[in-house]
Amino acid sequence: MDLLVKLYTLPADPEPLPPGVTLRRALAPEAPVILPWIEARFGEGWRAEAAVALSACPTRIHIAHDVEGALLGFACHDVTARGLFGPTGVDEKARGTGLGKALLLASLRAMAADGYAYAVIGGAGPVAFYQKAVGAIPIEGSEPGLYRGMLRPR
Repeated sequence: MDLLVKLYTLPADPEPLPPGVTLRRALAPEAPVILPWIEARFGEGWRAEAAVALSACPTRIHIAHDVEGALLGFACHDVTARGLFGPTGVDEKARGTGLGKALLLASLRAMAADGYAYAVIGGAGPVAFYQKAVGAIPIEGSEPGLYRGMLRPR
């Protein structure tokens, strides 16, 4: 199911990041580090979308990492379609820390800064999370959505 987010009603201030965590827009030359990390945890499809995000200028991917440079999570936007948020993911060891929400808000704020009034979260997995975090609204009749008929590895 796809969800709709009103970008003009996003929460004012994000919650503080966990200690020692940096959240920022990724740099294109970080692709050799970021893409294998995403593929190992979330699969080839998300790696392909993240590659598109890294090829844009400015990039359309935010990352979170610790003080030693270990990746903890990512969030992409405007990759498979304009106005579409995702994919996004947080490493298992960093889940439950607020990092997912922080990455979500960073991407959605970037979309708002680009002039979007609304964003679509395509094929949203944790619907309740998005509803609570940003007031996302289910889009009726949106399944299977944008990815219908997509070719997949055999």
